[in-house]
Amino acid sequence: MPKKKLITIIRDCLEEMKAQDTVILDIRDKSSIADYMVVSSGTSTRHVSSIADKLQRTIKTSSYKNVKVEGLQNCDWVLIDALDVIVNIFKPEVRAVSYTPLTLPTNREV
Repeated sequence: MPKKKLITIIRDCLEEMKAQDTVILDIRDKSSIADYMVVSSGTSTRHVSSIADKLQRTIKTSSYKNVKVEGLQNCDWVLIDALDVIVNIFKPEVRAVSYTPLTLPTNREV
């Protein structure tokens, strides 16, 4: 699946699930493990879990089967690894602490 199509699928799903403060970063020149990083927030543990579950199912049904998910046990921070795109879904209070290094102006938003 082309990366831009995957980004569009992820963005649309996050919007549908009412994820908040979504940022898509182009990290191609900064990382060898992924081309894009998506950072988003849910309003609660249940919301983060629902977003992650829906996003994982949506990506898999879009012919992208190799999806790995970490953090569903606690749902404070869920990471979805879709190889070329890494998605981080945070509770707001966890994002306030964990997302800070990623907000540096050296990353380009898509």
